[in-house]
Amino acid sequence: MIDLQISSRIATVTLDRPPANALNAAWVERFHQILDELEQRDDWSVMHVRSALRLFCAGADIKEMREAFGTAGGSDRLAAMIPVYQQLFDRIEALPHITLAELNGAATGGGFELALACDLRIVADEARVGLPEVRIGLLAGAGGTQRLTRLCGRATAIRLLAGAEIVDGQTAVSLGLCQWSAPASELQARAQEIAERFAGHDPLASRLVKQCVNAAMGHQDRRGFELEHSGSQTLFASERTRALILSFLDQLSARKKN
Repeated sequence: MIDLQISSRIATVTLDRPPANALNAAWVERFHQILDELEQRDDWSVMHVRSALRLFCAGADIKEMREAFGTAGGSDRLAAMIPVYQQLFDRIEALPHITLAELNGAATGGGFELALACDLRIVADEARVGLPEVRIGLLAGAGGTQRLTRLCGRATAIRLLAGAEIVDGQTAVSLGLCQWSAPASELQARAQEIAERFAGHDPLASRLVKQCVNAAMGHQDRRGFELEHSGSQTLFASERTRALILSFLDQLSARKKN
């Protein structure tokens, strides 16, 4: 599901849950296990998150979402996962080490929120990234509205979030969502080169740089994350959202059959 390898002070976390690296409770638990292990080790200074599949991560588990909407209390269970994802992504963001996400393909919804929780992002020119949840009447509730706004500013955040806009890798860099882009054929080598460069610097100095930058950004303010959770609860209970999501799931099923 998720693999961890450490070499040359780089902790490489590889997502490998076919077909889409979908997020669910078991995935969250496994990522926490990896972070637990990393906390006990001192032989790494950069965490490099990548995918073994042709995409990075397509977000929430569609099958589990459909099943939840078909049961009593399903919308409440879905809303209850919002703080679960927030907690994991908060933990990734709070790591004292430098973190790098390598977006080799599609990174949407919760998958892009995972990438946004990392310090740095390199993306394939051909990749498609964004937070299109509003298309199905939802919020990017795992920290996406907060982290994206910090990165690109209010107007661009509204453009992307309220417009449900998906952008390619070069556009993501131009908007400040990612720091580097490269052709897909060169991405892995370029990402490794970047990880090695950061891992080659003094670990203490790097941690102190990150602390100072975090302090400058005021990352301790939790009000926006709380609004994501309460807003998601309201939307999951909405009949219109339910209809939009089920229509979206039906369209996905039809595409798979064709």
